Amino acid sequence: MGMKKKTGLILTGGGARAAYQVGVLQAISEILWEEGWPPSRCPFNIICGTSAGAINGTALACRADNFGEGVQKLLDVWTEMEVAQVYRADSLGVIRSGARWLSLLSFGWLLRKWRAAPPQSLLDNTPLVGLLHRMLDLPRLDMVMQEGLLHALAVTASSYTTGQHITFYQTTAEVAPWVRTQRIALQDQIGVEHLLASSAIPFIFPAIPLFLGGQREYCGDGSMRQLAPISPAIHLGSDKVLVVGAGRLTEPAVQRTEAPRYPSLAQIAGHALSSIFLDSLAVDIERLTRVNKTLSLLPEEYLSQTPLRPVELLVIAPSERLDDIATRHIGSLPAPIRTMLSGIGATETRGAALASYLLFESTYTCELIQLGQRDTHARKADVLAFFNS
Repeated sequence: MGMKKKTGLILTGGGARAAYQVGVLQAISEILWEEGWPPSRCPFNIICGTSAGAINGTALACRADNFGEGVQKLLDVWTEMEVAQVYRADSLGVIRSGARWLSLLSFGWLLRKWRAAPPQSLLDNTPLVGLLHRMLDLPRLDMVMQEGLLHALAVTASSYTTGQHITFYQTTAEVAPWVRTQRIALQDQIGVEHLLASSAIPFIFPAIPLFLGGQREYCGDGSMRQLAPISPAIHLGSDKVLVVGAGRLTEPAVQRTEAPRYPSLAQIAGHALSSIFLDSLAVDIERLTRVNKTLSLLPEEYLSQTPLRPVELLVIAPSERLDDIATRHIGSLPAPIRTMLSGIGATETRGAALASYLLFESTYTCELIQLGQRDTHARKADVLAFFNS
């Protein structure tokens, strides 16, 4: 009898866009329940997350003994989401972080007094710590691993100090760390600090110090320099992988009706974030598809001589542009945040990509959850084929 295949889940980064993942997970739970799966049975053996996807993934992993409860917990959080649960949105908080940061960016050469303690980011995400403690049950994570209900959890971050991309993974199995070009893996006990680092969107949220091998390194969002987002799930033993994206992987050409204007700061920032969060995933999906195709053409005697193995892949990603959805909800942002973002063009349609990562408001997150549900139910046949294979 062959070994049971391990199913991996990849949840990508994207700030508030990660609400889409919750809709996908809820729809998967419904589809499998209708198929006769027990609501408590977790369909994933390995969960890997990056940035906001790392937070969702860890919350789900903590409840691997009851998948339905884990999905419901995520739904409860994301359907009641408010900006103030993630970052300071009051006038004083905005002045202390965003206004000072933008002033330093513009007039830093004049403001020498800030050299001693310059602002570290556009936004102050101190409230996120409290939200993480409410979402997670880390002792329960240890328990589900000890009981064999979850094989592994992986969370990624990027070190500003060394330039390395780091995958932290927790497992009770024997899994040797791996080293690849510009990326390393470290076995560790996943904690709140790993999630704060993994979700520290560059420039937007402050870097987080982590102690790696006895040395302090400042780390930020795991989507940066993430050359192979699917890789951790494969290294940890996944035979098939479900990838949930946080943006359209193939964007149709935008029809221009007017002469282009010089891009605003928000438009450039949104373009950079889309590159960080979306591009490497699209490339890695193409690469894995090519490897699978090549392996399918090899005779059996050659297959036994290569360390490569076919990995079944299912990708579910938004069918609509999340930038366009964000445009409809910018008015729901608290006034101090809206005022600050308007100064860099993030409240305009062309700057909405930046807003789409920061719109932690229930009007927006609920629409993304509903989109995730619709997209997944539209792929019901693919979902059933994937889990029943």
